[in-house]
Amino acid sequence: MKLPWYYVIAVIILFLAAVAVFDLFQDGPGEGDVLYQVSTIDALMQSVYDGIIPNEELKKHGDIGIGTFNGLDGEMVAVDGNYYQIKSDGVAYPVKDDMMIPFATVTFFEIDKTILVEDAGNFTEFTGKMDAVLPSSNLFYAFRIDGQFPYIKARSVPKQEKPYPLLVDAVANQSVFEFHNVTGTIVGFYTPQYGKGINVPGYHLHFITDDRKAGGHILDFSIDEADVKLDITPEFYMELPTDGDFIGVDLTKDLHKELEKVEK
Repeated sequence: MKLPWYYVIAVIILFLAAVAVFDLFQDGPGEGDVLYQVSTIDALMQSVYDGIIPNEELKKHGDIGIGTFNGLDGEMVAVDGNYYQIKSDGVAYPVKDDMMIPFATVTFFEIDKTILVEDAGNFTEFTGKMDAVLPSSNLFYAFRIDGQFPYIKARSVPKQEKPYPLLVDAVANQSVFEFHNVTGTIVGFYTPQYGKGINVPGYHLHFITDDRKAGGHILDFSIDEADVKLDITPEFYMELPTDGDFIGVDLTKDLHKELEKVEK
């Protein structure tokens, strides 16, 4: 007895749908709403500067993000899928695919909420205004702010040589750049306080100019008026080193005081 042709087609469709659902659950983290992180901030604080994945791989996990490079060689800014290295000369260089990454946070940016921020005279005022309107202080967020900024103070760090110094000592030789009435893009992330040791608690922001020629890790900045685009990232995926200095480093220390010095 032959089955009607439409029964056969229905069975094929159901089979393909089942395969698609199975693949969905087997593939691991997808693109949307996933925060992808390489290593931990406390490992970076304790001189774990050797890269563990190439930039070619990192780009598969996000089109916006921040981080650093092998040997702590500058600040990373990723925006619109383009990755830049802000070296200690303050210049933004395109990142090559084979460059190794010891620490980074990236995501595929999708706007979930837009917040108007006005009259933020410094970083502290900005965080206060944002804290008051965030949907929750217990979630991770990615940020993007495009516009003209009255003032931005940024930094970068020169490449370190082995034996690597602690991060708090490495930034003692940082290069600081000041921008006035500059047009560009701020990107970064908010980490809840319970994420201490994993990433920078609170707001961690990097900047790149509109012409993508300069920028750095933000130490201070001001906003007259700007739309802060917010991406809620409820899923978190972290890639850890499986060898090298990370294996033996003591990650039980409370480094919040040292981190405050590094960030400011």
